[in-house]
Amino acid sequence: MFRSSHVAEPMVPTTLFSSHRNKAPGNRAVSDPMRGSRLLLGLLFSVTIGLIAYRRRSLSRSGIAGAMVTGTTTFGMGGWSWGLSLIFFFVSSSIFSHFRARDKANTANDKFSKGSRRDFAQVAANGGVATLLALSYGLAHSRFLRKVCLTGYAGALSTATADTWATELGVLSLHQPRLITTGKAVAPGTSGGITPLGTAAAASGALAMGTVFWLLQRCQRSLAALPLIALVCGLAGSMVDSFLGATVQAMYYCPHCQKETERRVHSCGTKTQPLRGIAWLNNDAVNFIATLCGGLMAMTVQAGARLWSKAK
Repeated sequence: MFRSSHVAEPMVPTTLFSSHRNKAPGNRAVSDPMRGSRLLLGLLFSVTIGLIAYRRRSLSRSGIAGAMVTGTTTFGMGGWSWGLSLIFFFVSSSIFSHFRARDKANTANDKFSKGSRRDFAQVAANGGVATLLALSYGLAHSRFLRKVCLTGYAGALSTATADTWATELGVLSLHQPRLITTGKAVAPGTSGGITPLGTAAAASGALAMGTVFWLLQRCQRSLAALPLIALVCGLAGSMVDSFLGATVQAMYYCPHCQKETERRVHSCGTKTQPLRGIAWLNNDAVNFIATLCGGLMAMTVQAGARLWSKAK
């Protein structure tokens, strides 16, 4: 049903200038004559989905631009399986963002820096690392590097999925959140606060993304560990997000409502005061760092497995 992202490599005649390079192990050039067509299709799909999401109030206008960049690059450089896995992340995240939206607004909406309509910065924060890995995958000439990029992509996108599912569902938990660093009870929606429901949602999101991506890769035996790697690295990446949120993320205080928030201007219209954290490290920056950590962990696991198999 889906076109494989791996394209057969043509035989290249050996010449005086290319024989040494082409014979080097793990350095075989990858030809992909369908890339131009996929880039065009990726652009068309991205524009269509972006406009639909805008009408459903899941994306802002700048968010459409972000979706176009990430979607076109991921689909064009990775292929069908990469593009469809990105769509799975976006659709599932949008569904959970709107799930019981009124309850979440009453519980913790004033704490979050932004609403359910994702802008360019949010799209880049959640999908930027995955997009860079898709680009690297498409440009890489080594089978090993391509597999490392593929695994890193799964780790980064699984982290984004885990964090989004945990945020959107965890805030509905009947148990009071506790800071990941101290265990202190905090209000729902507080950065760094975790709940059993939120943790379970994070694990489910990471595993779901890894499984979907593996299925889209036609269940290749060489990638059989992908769901497990996505689960471990995605969950770990979401914990990095919570840790940063509890320690160094910029937080503010509304003197009028006497509440902690991520916003510079509170929902009541009052300008907030710096409370703790690094001024430039907002929620988008934390999300980007978390997905980067999830991707790097997955790439490290894949590279370590390769070295282990060679050492045996």
